[in-house]
Amino acid sequence: MSDKTEPVDEFFRAAVAGWSARPSTGTGPGEELLALFDSQAGSRHLDFQARRLGSQGKGFYSIGSSGHESNAAVAAALRPTDPALLHYRSGGFYVRRGRQVPGQHPLRDVLLGIVAAADEPISAGRHKVFGNAALSVIPQTSTIASHLPRAVGLAFSLGRAAKLGVPTAWPADSVVVCSFGDASANHSTATGAINSALHCAFQGLPMPLLLVCEDNGIGISVRTPQGWIESTYGNRAGLRYFAVDGADPVRSLAVAREAADWVREHRAPAFLHLRTVRLMGHAGSDVESGYRSRTEITADYQRDPLLGTAKALVDNGILEPGEVLARYEDKRAEVARIAEEALGRRKLGSAAEVMASICQDRPDAVARRAGENPPGRAEVFADQLPEAEGPLTLAQAINRSLTEELGRDPGVVVFGEDVSRKGGVYGVTRGLRKKFGGTKVFDTLLDEQSILGTALGAGLAGLLPIPEIQYLAYVHNAADQLRGEGSTLSFFSNGQYRNPMVVRIAGYGYQKGFGGHFHNDDSVAALRDLPGVVVASPSRPDDAAAMLRTCVAAAHEDGRVCVFLEPIALYHTRDLHEPGDGEWLASYPAPGEHHVPIGRAREYGDGDDLTLVSFGNGVPMSLRVAKRLRERGIGARVLDLRWLAPLPVEDLLAAARATGRVLVVDETRRSGGVSEPVVTALVDGGFAGPIARVASEDSFIPLGTAAYHVLLDEDTIETAALELAKR
Repeated sequence: MSDKTEPVDEFFRAAVAGWSARPSTGTGPGEELLALFDSQAGSRHLDFQARRLGSQGKGFYSIGSSGHESNAAVAAALRPTDPALLHYRSGGFYVRRGRQVPGQHPLRDVLLGIVAAADEPISAGRHKVFGNAALSVIPQTSTIASHLPRAVGLAFSLGRAAKLGVPTAWPADSVVVCSFGDASANHSTATGAINSALHCAFQGLPMPLLLVCEDNGIGISVRTPQGWIESTYGNRAGLRYFAVDGADPVRSLAVAREAADWVREHRAPAFLHLRTVRLMGHAGSDVESGYRSRTEITADYQRDPLLGTAKALVDNGILEPGEVLARYEDKRAEVARIAEEALGRRKLGSAAEVMASICQDRPDAVARRAGENPPGRAEVFADQLPEAEGPLTLAQAINRSLTEELGRDPGVVVFGEDVSRKGGVYGVTRGLRKKFGGTKVFDTLLDEQSILGTALGAGLAGLLPIPEIQYLAYVHNAADQLRGEGSTLSFFSNGQYRNPMVVRIAGYGYQKGFGGHFHNDDSVAALRDLPGVVVASPSRPDDAAAMLRTCVAAAHEDGRVCVFLEPIALYHTRDLHEPGDGEWLASYPAPGEHHVPIGRAREYGDGDDLTLVSFGNGVPMSLRVAKRLRERGIGARVLDLRWLAPLPVEDLLAAARATGRVLVVDETRRSGGVSEPVVTALVDGGFAGPIARVASEDSFIPLGTAAYHVLLDEDTIETAALELAKR
């Protein structure tokens, strides 16, 4: 090649050329070492090609695996059916695993990702990721520890699925392997996930998880203190610790196998501390000499795992130095040939093609599933049919809907803080554990990242998780589990992996007697902008029951991630206009009415002067205002959006055009709240009539009556409606 070679490449060739041939020892893992070397060399030349293509503007990702190729020994120790969630420096692992399955082409896979080719086998060119469904490699994109909660959830859920008789994509004795760097090990997500794994194992729950920390001693430019990883994890109660220097290939193969076999036998977590080096800097744009001395950089060349494997081949008489170099150069030529071929592959050609894998959208299939009368309904409700039939409060309707879903599908599991014996802080899950048992309805530890990570893993394992986040304010502790993991998996796997789940969250304001910011929160913007994620916001009991059924159906049929926002203040509300009127109670939906199509609103009244558009707590507030407006001779109708993502734009525009005036009643904050996209949708849809909006203040919610200074109230709604009716 005429391209400039990397110093580590030159060092490797010079070092091997200076060795002398040795007679064969007749011992040692000859075939294993040859396979290891070929995988490591392939990964190294992929890194060289990524840099070359990047410098030519033809490649788009150059975080390499050089210095970490000892992770190929971990792949050799595992089965290709063991699910793997990999660090972004896991090229050696990926290539070695690809060699374990006939017909796979791992070098081509990676190069197609580097050049963003549309026929790359996992993401179709959307991102360069290590992933392949045929290899049980689940694609990860950011992997700054964000994948660890999912790995813990998957390891937990394999055992839970087996107990429930739910088939999974992997054998019953599988080991889940999750790799990450030493810098990532310090992230709160990593420490929380590992704690969650140990918490499960402490209780005797199966947790077949192999954690692989690839410790190169540096995170971009920040050094990890020497001995830190061993000090932190070497003597952790309940966590079996293994350690090996990746520069020693024979020991790496042996220790990796010992660790994998231990996890497989004991169904308990283990920590493999794999000491590595980082060669060629953090990424293509990284100038390593800005924070490391030349002496320090070149000293790591001696610890190159590829060099270590070459030395083992020569020292054991398996190959002569010249044969090692010939094998190395053959791999360079092979990678170069594949790279040239990859450059000729087509790229994604349109926005529609790029977005096609964000989510499946099959409304007919969802409607069929949601509308089915669950089998065994009479048996499920034998002890509570009179109450379950209604009229019901919002909380009772949700409980009834959960009961039906748990009864119909062995894979449905409900979990979260306090949801089991207590039945939830507000009683919404009361009685479910007694009816369905602790395998299907269970409490978690107090960690939202672990709750959502469990859901992410459960979905991969074939379950249909319905996790609860106790309050809306708490979900922000773990938003990346939805943003970076849940909402992206289908996109970056071209639909080959899915995250079916329905995340129940109690939220919004207006609680009486129990308040403050963390129990009254209306921050929904972080949920609304996630492509493909459904955000449901019911206000009435009958809608809540049917919408939950729809969300579960969408998760089951289309693998959708659904967020189900439940207004706390309406959980036990019975009346609408007057004490004792019972107008906010509703019967459970009759057969055939168990479905509310995603993105369809509900309209109240037929006034032709003004349309009040709202959701959640704003709906009963708007209905009361509409009644008072009618008494003044103003005909108002109320549109309950019901779905915040996707917005019911068609119904919104129809209701707006019916009256020619729209007041958006938004209980969330003025800035970043729901009214902003609603108004935008009206304008984009060509609505030309007067539009106004009222919203809560840009404030956190304080305790007591002070809350009503910043929350939207009915007087404000009525004043704005009267003003708008004059226009």
